Parts: sequence; C-alpha cells; structure tokens
Amino acid sequence: MLPDLAVLSQAGLDALIKTLISDGYKVIGPALRDGAIRLADIASAEGLARGWVDHQEGGSYRLEPTDSDAYFSVVHGPDSAKQRLFPPTETVFTVESGSPDRFVAADHSQQPSAFIGLRPCDVAAVAVQDRVFLSGPYVDPAYAARRDTSLVIAVNCTRSVSSCFCTSIGTGPRAQTGFDLALTEVLDPTHQFLVEVGSEAGANLLDRLPATAPSTDIEKAAEAAVGACATSMTKHLDTTGIKELLYANLEHQQWDKVAERCLTCGNCTLACPTCFCSTPVDTSSLDGGTAERSRVWASCFSLDYSYMGGHPVRLRGASRYRQWMTHKLATWIDQFGSSGCVGCGRCITWCPVGIDLTEETKAIQTADVRTSA
Repeated sequence: MLPDLAVLSQAGLDALIKTLISDGYKVIGPALRDGAIRLADIASAEGLARGWVDHQEGGSYRLEPTDSDAYFSVVHGPDSAKQRLFPPTETVFTVESGSPDRFVAADHSQQPSAFIGLRPCDVAAVAVQDRVFLSGPYVDPAYAARRDTSLVIAVNCTRSVSSCFCTSIGTGPRAQTGFDLALTEVLDPTHQFLVEVGSEAGANLLDRLPATAPSTDIEKAAEAAVGACATSMTKHLDTTGIKELLYANLEHQQWDKVAERCLTCGNCTLACPTCFCSTPVDTSSLDGGTAERSRVWASCFSLDYSYMGGHPVRLRGASRYRQWMTHKLATWIDQFGSSGCVGCGRCITWCPVGIDLTEETKAIQTADVRTSA
C-alpha cells in the first residue's frame, strides 16, 4: 500500500480517469459545455476544462482561455454533485391501469459514478445532503442508491473568485473529510498532483496508479498554493450567533429592502448545492393506460410553494427571501445540526440582480433590533 500522500503526474491523472472507467464507473468532471463549466461525463483527462479560468461576481459569470496547462483553474460552474445525486426530475413510481391497477416502483439502480474535480465546498455540500437524505428516520432510497455507489475525488482550491466565502464557513479551500482522494494541482517547478487518501476505497484506487512518493518541495508548494487561495478571498460571512440573530430579526426592514430587488426567480435555490426541496408531479398518458409520479425540484421562492388552506401563505417577496435565508443559515441548524450554507457563492453569482447573501446578513447584523432598539 502507498502512504497517505503520493504524487501523480499528468499521465497519472489520465490513468486515474481511465482506471475508474475500467472499473465500471461513470466519470463526471468539470468540462466546457455551452459556454460554462458543467459537470459532464468525461472519458480522459483531455475532457477536463484545461486552460480555462472563471471570473465570477454578483450576477456575472465569465470564462476566459489562458496559456496555462492547468486542468483545474476553474473554481466551479452552476453544477454541483446535487444534479447527479438528487436529479431535478426523477420518477417515483408508475401506475398501469387494470383490474387491479398495478403500481411499479422506480428502479434506482444505475452505473456507479466517480466525481472528479469537486471543490471542497461541494464535498461539504454532499455531506450536508447526506444528513438530509440519509440520517433521519426516513432514508431516501433514490439518493441512497446513487450515493452508495459513488466515489469523490476532490480538488483543493488554489484560486478563488470574488463570490467565494468558504473560509468563513470552514469548508475550504482545502477538503478536510468526505473524499476518497483529494488532489492539489501544483504547476511549479513541475506540473504534478499531490494526492491525499481519504478512504480505503481511495487507497485501493491509488495503489493501482503510477504514483510516487512526494518530495518536501511539492508538499510545501501545495500547502502554499492552498494557503494563498485562502488569503485571496475578499468576501466574508460572520457566522457568530447567526441563528439567534436571524430568529430575533424576523421583522427587520432589510427583508423589504432586499425584496425590492429580488425577482423571486429561484435561481439561488437551483444553483445551491444543498437545497433539497421537491414537489410531486403526476402525469398520465393520453389513453389513460399509464400514469407516473415524478419528484421535481421545488423552490421556496415559488408562490405556490407555501400554498395551504386555499392560498399561498407567503404572498410577499420579502417573506419568501426571509424563508430561504433564515432556513439556510438558522433553522437548518435545528433540523440537521449544521448550516445549509457551504460558502460556494453560487447564490451570488447566479442571482440575476446580484443579491449577496453575505451583504444581506451584514445589514441585519449592523442594525440588529436587539441592539438598535
């Protein structure tokens, strides 16, 4: 067995992907698709978004080609592991008419997936969704089937974008847990990948790759690159007492101010790697012979989301934004024992009007009713 740390060359990275494929995994990694970086099926290292960097800020996402040979210079796109482990639409069961009608549960078995290139914030998000779908009295069978057959190969961040604030949440830029292997890409003096083992499955995989023992230089270079990424982050979220802060400020004027800009489009919930709300949708064939129930992503920004007793409860945009942010940063802690935010910044980048979760929280902290009354 190899030690807990090893080094892979560029050829070794390709060997990693091809070994996973030969083991029967569908390899999913960051690839250039339709003008954005998407998590797509790849067959080799050449399928990765090599030589690209992303620029992100509130309501803005832009890709730029570079002369660099780096495979993982792009931080992330709109996708996360959520799209694969908890798909936007999936069948729950079908009904075939007859005497009696026949109910057929959906088959959740599928090809195992190996995620390569997940950032530490997204690895943390998978752990959050694990608590949501697997740790309660009811285990979601569809999620469990996908999760049980998945591998996670994280990539530690060596650059950030302006919407990142993982250091405030403690989820990055270095992955701590939740991965099978974690890579740190080092370009100088030679282009290599420092590999950290996070599980027995990861150790067994690494043992079959052309890995070598790391030198002190590459370990120091990797540590310096990740440290520089942490230092470069300019966005911060003060989480001290944040649950109590939001509970005490449910009628804060800031909810109305943010509602003046918020389109209640739900983009933040769709891009968020931890949001898990869904709604059942029933459809039937034109001849009435079959019907199907599907589970479809839902958003608390939708007017119908709070529909009960003949009408929606949250009619105002202010109440819907308050519901989302308070759940994400406060009531989630009561439900699942952790925050629902991992500091990835996607809700900032992919908000059409650039609403910033950290700034909205700061505004409430600055004019906390408990101290300003």
